[in-house]
Amino acid sequence: MKKVVFLGLGYIGLPTAAVAAAHGFEVIGVDVNPSVVETINQGKIHIVEPELGQVVRDVVQKGKLRAVCKPEAADAFFIVVPTPFKQNHRADITYVEAATRSVIPYLQEGNLFVIESTSPVYTTERMAEVIYKERPELKGKIHIAYCPERVLPGNTLYELVHNDRVIGGIDPASTEKAIEFYSAFVQGKLHGTNARTAEMCKLTENSSRDSQIAFANELSMICDKAGINVWELIELANKHPRVNILQPGCGVGGHCIAVDPWFIVSDYPEQAQLIKRARETNDYKADWCANKVLETCQKFVEQNEREPIVACMGLAFKPNIDDLRESPAKYIASRIISESRADVLIIEPNISTHKSFHLTDYREAYEKADIIVWLVRHDVFVALPKEDGKIELDFCGVRR
Repeated sequence: MKKVVFLGLGYIGLPTAAVAAAHGFEVIGVDVNPSVVETINQGKIHIVEPELGQVVRDVVQKGKLRAVCKPEAADAFFIVVPTPFKQNHRADITYVEAATRSVIPYLQEGNLFVIESTSPVYTTERMAEVIYKERPELKGKIHIAYCPERVLPGNTLYELVHNDRVIGGIDPASTEKAIEFYSAFVQGKLHGTNARTAEMCKLTENSSRDSQIAFANELSMICDKAGINVWELIELANKHPRVNILQPGCGVGGHCIAVDPWFIVSDYPEQAQLIKRARETNDYKADWCANKVLETCQKFVEQNEREPIVACMGLAFKPNIDDLRESPAKYIASRIISESRADVLIIEPNISTHKSFHLTDYREAYEKADIIVWLVRHDVFVALPKEDGKIELDFCGVRR
């Protein structure tokens, strides 16, 4: 297996393609966005991820990675495209199916076809059916598997190599073929199973995290009502040897935890009661935070007879990254802008521009603002000294 194709060059596809290229594979990266293709072929990157720029520059210069807009023949194909949810919270696998259909003309006997995109149970088997309907002669002649990513943005390159992976084929031979590929660069253990279990495993991991965060977020709202410092409370509760409460925030965002639990809920609505409630709690937390800000703005007007200057500190879905997907901070900022008369400053130090917001430097914003709304615990925010006279609403533990 020498030549591999990655379809989707985003936050997971590009790092995985780059790591594979660095381990000797000839890698073709496919993306529908021509500017992404052009950027990568210049040895540059279009996302924020520590150390990725250097790896991409090296493998492009060595000719081990090149980006194109359409796939081509190879030994293996990897689907790493988004799987958002629709209005009814059902998974939208149109990107996965479109990517699958785009490689069907190039598939050959002995090829490996792997889906990494987070997907509902049965997706891999359904894509196998799509392939076999178009190319019936390939049935039993190619290897099809599912291997979900499980990396932390901001530490992707390390975790791609060192984390364990779950790999599920549509048959044992497919599982083994996929394990053979990943063993070339993954130092963590490779756990073989079937495709259905691997799909559910990914959804389970993120639903578990979502439920744990929901407990912390619910606790933070209870503590606000009771006049208790939730950060101190959690620190003390975690002194118990069998208690490990996570830190609350202003909701849950990102391409995984805010989305994946809905895939289980939509397919198994009667059984997934706790998973659904956790998802609703985390969505509600963003509204709760926005309402607290709006109430604070109203009190400021009553006490000062003028509208406040409000600094919304952070737009990303988690600290120290530029990824805004499903971000509760972005939602909260939008609500404050639309539902108050305040002068709202928007701050996100990890991006330079945004199509919907005018961005302000975080130091300038802190100095100007009457009300500081901490939405994301970026390191640069934590380092800011606290000034007397500022009203600070800390939803993410910047001042904990």
